[in-house]
Amino acid sequence: MRHPACWIAILLLAACSPASEEAAEVAAAVDGGPEASAAEGGGEERAAPAFALASLDGELVRSTDLQGKTVILDFWATWCPPCEFQVPELNAFWKAHEPDGDVLVFGISVDVEEPEVVRGWVDEKGVEYPILVGGEELARRFGALGFPTLYVLAPDGRIVVEHVGLIEVADLEQALADLRSDS
Repeated sequence: MRHPACWIAILLLAACSPASEEAAEVAAAVDGGPEASAAEGGGEERAAPAFALASLDGELVRSTDLQGKTVILDFWATWCPPCEFQVPELNAFWKAHEPDGDVLVFGISVDVEEPEVVRGWVDEKGVEYPILVGGEELARRFGALGFPTLYVLAPDGRIVVEHVGLIEVADLEQALADLRSDS
């Protein structure tokens, strides 16, 4: 039987899922289904899908340009209430590691709205890390079932962590420490 807090998380995630059918898959993932990451005890590491996305500043970011760095990709949407709570955690992690030069953090908006709507949300919420304009198609290629869904990519492009829901700085720090100790 799930803990009541798990049900709350499932309901929050279901509210931010693109389709209600996927909410059931999210519930399975909470119980340690195949959507859990290799770092979280399930699933296998795999190569991240290739992408080329524009940032809100108009810069093109290609996945091939990110090789050699640890990359955090956070898929989110302006219409997703839990996504708002992810911002302070990612801001703190980004501020701590931006000077390192070997860690990148990107938020990937899955909104279908114009970039100005996304920019307004980003400004209002105080997002400090770069935002890319993506879409649900790329999120699905990664395997995201709801939002926020965060991926940690190793410097060789492998997905080493897949996390559905809110994540804390301590979890990101642990994933980074694990990657650095492996190299």
